[in-house]
Amino acid sequence: MSSSDVHRPICIIGLGLIGGSLLRDLTECKHSVFGYNHSTSGARTAVKQGYDVTDDLPAILHRAEAEGALIVVAVPMEAVGEVLDAIAEHAPNCGITDVVSVKTAVYDLIRQRQMETRYVGGHPMAGTSNSGWNNSQTGMFKRAAWAITFDHAQECEARGERIGQFWIDLFADVTRMTQMVGAEAVPVTVDNHDAAVARISHLPHILAELLAVVGDNGGILAQSLASGSFKDGTRVAGTRPELVQQMCETNAPALVDALDESLELLKAARDSLSSAKPSIADLADAGYRARTRIEARSGARKESVSPIKISSRPVLRLHPGGHGWVALLRQSQSLGGRIEIF
Repeated sequence: MSSSDVHRPICIIGLGLIGGSLLRDLTECKHSVFGYNHSTSGARTAVKQGYDVTDDLPAILHRAEAEGALIVVAVPMEAVGEVLDAIAEHAPNCGITDVVSVKTAVYDLIRQRQMETRYVGGHPMAGTSNSGWNNSQTGMFKRAAWAITFDHAQECEARGERIGQFWIDLFADVTRMTQMVGAEAVPVTVDNHDAAVARISHLPHILAELLAVVGDNGGILAQSLASGSFKDGTRVAGTRPELVQQMCETNAPALVDALDESLELLKAARDSLSSAKPSIADLADAGYRARTRIEARSGARKESVSPIKISSRPVLRLHPGGHGWVALLRQSQSLGGRIEIF
């Protein structure tokens, strides 16, 4: 095992699109990984494909406890509390992370169960509009941002308390796990995460639903003429409605702020279009420049001629538990940067 590998087995609870893709990638990395699927048929399919999967939650958690595994909670938000209760009962000493798209709500559940010392939140910024084990795939997280929370470390510092070694080791292993599957670890606090994803993840779902409804209301001709730009704009409207509800409703305060800003921009565009000299020049120009900035920040640098893709996110290297390492996490967050650990 190299220094870049996770130093414990990994147990994934929930093998839908994200959990299933993570299990496939870690298996391909030859890492010890096993998982639970609520669907018996889904679990059987995974087993037939050669994966270490069961539909028995208590049994898989007992195994995780016995092997000292890192548990990844990869279930919908509505099921997180129930899964945490099962972990508390059957795997009381395991470290926990998750892949849920909201972080404040999950951390509230963690606090209610006094699990802060063994939890590091996570959220991979990857996926498709499809769901379920059959849609999971290898390589989904390649060069994707993977948010990793460090609220517990900040809270310890604020209280003048030492950060426990268990949590430090857990943070390191969660970071290593993201890097094993090719993702880029981006440190965040839960509130900053939710404010950001409201704008770049949850708001797009709302706008996609609206665009799909307006387009469909245009009737058969509009449906027939719908092409590339419309399909690009409505892709995530193909996500299961209950999943969209859970992510958006759970992050309602931050999403409302983003919606208010969007409505102001839409109203300005409408007023301009309904004037004597219709124009959307201001919005089109602002949107073009904003898109250019986002493209420059996320993903690989396009100017690189190297066969190895170079990330555009600034990188900070740190040693978890080392002097000033939490301050480096805050600095990386302020830069939208990624971290590498040693």
